Amino acid sequence: MTDARRSASGVALVLGSCVSLQFGAALATQLFPDLGSWGVTALRLGIAALVMLLVARPRVRSWTGGQWRGVIVLGIAMAGMKGFFYASIGLIPLSAAVTIEFVGPLLLSALLSGRRLDALWLAIAALGLAAIGVESMAGVTALDPLGVAFALIAAVFWMGYILASARVGSSVPGPSGLAVALVISALVVLPFGLPGIVAATFDARVIILAIATAVLASALPYSLELSALRRLPRHVFSILLSLEPVAAAFVGWMLLQQPSGLLRLTAIALVIVASLGTTISNTARPTPPTARTRSSRRERTSPSAVGARRGE
Repeated sequence: MTDARRSASGVALVLGSCVSLQFGAALATQLFPDLGSWGVTALRLGIAALVMLLVARPRVRSWTGGQWRGVIVLGIAMAGMKGFFYASIGLIPLSAAVTIEFVGPLLLSALLSGRRLDALWLAIAALGLAAIGVESMAGVTALDPLGVAFALIAAVFWMGYILASARVGSSVPGPSGLAVALVISALVVLPFGLPGIVAATFDARVIILAIATAVLASALPYSLELSALRRLPRHVFSILLSLEPVAAAFVGWMLLQQPSGLLRLTAIALVIVASLGTTISNTARPTPPTARTRSSRRERTSPSAVGARRGE
């Protein structure tokens, strides 16, 4: 395969991952009446945990206390990130929730770098949030304040997920850390989702939809991204992931009949510009030889790193 064809196929794989992830989120909303948002989150995380345990077969007896602490923090961060995001899309449009949540890693990048340029990108993202607020206050598309709050909480947990995944990725070899973190996240969410799960346990439609949600929102995007990373440079991969709010707007319009007005599209565009700017500026920044270790840590914890991805 030529380099051009490899790149083109890599781009297609990343875009397919973005669309699959949002299709999974849209499909999850169809389960909310039966399971509730927390029931869907618990079921999805539980299915993903079972799959990852079968794949990774983690040997946890040799883990140190530090490794366990990192995995536990990662599991809690994943539970909060997924749980509050699903709670938000039960109350506000998918595109709005994804756009708001994207501010989390942008804020983390600005805090870690301390550069004025990253502060500028964060300010642009803040303008995007302001556009969503104006849209709601103007009555164009009234957003439930609780749904907005849930999306903001999910953004904070996304920041924690980035930091924790970097630590686990460097201390626990292979996918074992992720597998056990998924188990922990499912257990954390289970008390909130158990009533809905018990009520719908014997409904074949619900089970089929739950499995389809887990595949579309976890297994398929993860597989597509792994294949894309073999074909694309990491910075190109990260830039393409910045288009996720567009995928959310498209899927929300097509499957959930959630139109995006001018203000919402402006907000999405501003957040994408901020995400692209953060990714490109961190990629283009020269690294002095004496700062390689410090900068490699910053790369792992920035939103442009692969670990910042929301999908398991």
